[in-house]
Amino acid sequence: MQSTWKILITDYVWASIEPERQVLAEVGAELIAAETGDAPELQTLAPMMDGILTCWNPVREPVIVAAKKCQIIARYGIGLDNIDVDVATEQGIVVTNVPAYCMDEVSDHAMGLLLACARKIPRFDQAVRNGTWDQNIGPEMHRIRGKTLGIVGFGRIGQAIIPKAKAFGLAINVCSPRTDPKRIQQHGAQKVSFQELLTTSDFITIHAPLTQETEYMFSDAEFRAMKPTAFLINTARGGIVDTRALTTALRNGDIAGAGLDVLETEPPEPDTELLTLENAVVTPHAAFVSEDAILELEVTAARCVAEVLTGQLPESVVNPSVLEQPNLRAKSLK
Repeated sequence: MQSTWKILITDYVWASIEPERQVLAEVGAELIAAETGDAPELQTLAPMMDGILTCWNPVREPVIVAAKKCQIIARYGIGLDNIDVDVATEQGIVVTNVPAYCMDEVSDHAMGLLLACARKIPRFDQAVRNGTWDQNIGPEMHRIRGKTLGIVGFGRIGQAIIPKAKAFGLAINVCSPRTDPKRIQQHGAQKVSFQELLTTSDFITIHAPLTQETEYMFSDAEFRAMKPTAFLINTARGGIVDTRALTTALRNGDIAGAGLDVLETEPPEPDTELLTLENAVVTPHAAFVSEDAILELEVTAARCVAEVLTGQLPESVVNPSVLEQPNLRAKSLK
């Protein structure tokens, strides 16, 4: 089939884009991968594109405005903080994401970080490798069963971690201001205020998007409010946690530890103090990774693009108001 549309991939972190290429080729779309993915390159390529697929690289106003033919911006993943969704909506562009992506992987990883912190697994491993065989290294350990897990956010991943945490005997509190308490109760948890979550949780795991409301949601005052025996787990977005404040809290013993898959700056600078602290467990934004999840992500995101180009309504439109706008660039989506 002769190519009708051109689709830009701003960036990706997997070995091959062949799955996307195959999905889009079926509707006559050609895939074009950016070389650097930086703003000047994207702005240069944008006017030729009928759609954009993006992973981490920012797709901001200058790129969106330059993309005069673009019908859809599709996010590889859930969060939308790298896309100026309001600008896209003003321009009549549909924005999609993959809301069910990596639910198992991220909730598993969050539980893994919780266990690594609570059971001192990285610290024991490093000590043994350095020739020390001692069960009493570091602070005392306590039983997990009977403790309280506080969940910030009640999206699909926040919900997915509940049965896994309950299997370890944890009681579950949820802070999600816009969620009906009865809905949370149906999942075997109870709704609490943010302040109550801070003061009563033995573990706190973050599963909220990065927005103006959640940026630096955890800073000095929040760490002071937490139990000194509590652990913070973050597999969501680095900007939700103030790194400086967290480093101070960990260094001073205001909280017991942290398990982090995301940081404000990725990758971190080599001299980042947080990386020197024994009560911090850090992984390289890898919670979403599995061969199964990535293949599913590639195919689903590409399918959203193919559907919009062919006049079909994708499942995950994040700016549905655009569908009623007279300047909607896509065909009438059904």
